[in-house]
Amino acid sequence: MITLRPHQFDTVKAMWDNDKGQIIVPTGGGKTMCMIDDAISYLNGGHKTIVVVAPRILLAEQLSSEFLEIIQKKYQFINVLHVHSGETHHFSTTNVDMIRQWNELNGNKIIFTTYHSLHRLVDADVNVDVIYFDEAHNSVQKNFIESVEYYSWYAKRCYFFTATPKHSKTPFKVGMNEEDIYGKVLINVPAPELVEQGFILPPKVTIKKIDETDDSRFRHEKDCDNVLDSIDDCNKDKILICARSTKQIVSLTSLTDFCIQLRTRGYSWMYITSKTGAIIDGKKVSREDFFNTLNDWGQDDDKKFVVLHHSILSEGINVKGLETAIFLRNMDYIGISQTIGRVIRKGNATKTYGLICVPVYDRVGISTSRRVEAVVDTIFNKGEPAISTVTK
Repeated sequence: MITLRPHQFDTVKAMWDNDKGQIIVPTGGGKTMCMIDDAISYLNGGHKTIVVVAPRILLAEQLSSEFLEIIQKKYQFINVLHVHSGETHHFSTTNVDMIRQWNELNGNKIIFTTYHSLHRLVDADVNVDVIYFDEAHNSVQKNFIESVEYYSWYAKRCYFFTATPKHSKTPFKVGMNEEDIYGKVLINVPAPELVEQGFILPPKVTIKKIDETDDSRFRHEKDCDNVLDSIDDCNKDKILICARSTKQIVSLTSLTDFCIQLRTRGYSWMYITSKTGAIIDGKKVSREDFFNTLNDWGQDDDKKFVVLHHSILSEGINVKGLETAIFLRNMDYIGISQTIGRVIRKGNATKTYGLICVPVYDRVGISTSRRVEAVVDTIFNKGEPAISTVTK
């Protein structure tokens, strides 16, 4: 049913040989297919409960679609529950009594939840056969670790998937280097190996130094000109812009001629933030419509578009077709690595690399450019994961 790549086959085999552990796979390496293949095999015995944990509701929804599209071809009558506060087409609740009642259903069950809501399953005494933690570096957060640790001990099988492990060197904070919770690293797939085999593309970093001579303009006017210059220099059709803040996005799109200039260049535009919601070409839309449109545009070879965001699209969300990421803000190693992962997925036949552009016209740009280059060197030259370490 699923054709696995060599590294995915090795990953699934390692999972069957071990009941707990970490799977380190670069962004774009197909870790979701490893979960799905493992789940299909495990459900074969019947009356199993599987849990999939994501850092965001949007990602939980995406994982649900990907899992069920394949799993329901074999297991038509699987019971599905979402435990989070977002909208979904499936039965969804965060009420502990309702979760308990649902858990009494017969047959195979699969639950999609978030780190924020995982404790609801603990409170409802849900016994879990296998649990997959996606983007597992999020699991170390203080508010989440108690529930994560509970299922690390009491789930029959437990796996932590990430491209960017988070370690700790202090006894006061938990890190993924604590094997009693996270298990050992079962497999660590180097990014250069996936590039060489043609499964992901290499990144190409461009540092664009901009000479700022006019200090009399407002900040948003400077941002507008500098971003448009970067877009022109990139000469790509599908561009992700990582904005410094929601305020910067709103200022660009409402206080300058940025959107007019995009239209004259043939680009549509869209943005999404937790504060403003989703906007497409100036019109407010639902999140579902936003992501459906984003994926449709990503797969349309003739469509030119710019998508702006602050953090929602950095992690986990699978956006097809993106060619370029323009960094207007600094991030930690995890954020940079995850953002690069948005543009190194294979696209049409003409796409041979993922372009990373950092316009440098202030101190933020200088520090961002250095950090981006360091992350690319670690992951794609040295073949190591971008490990973030908490030291205090």
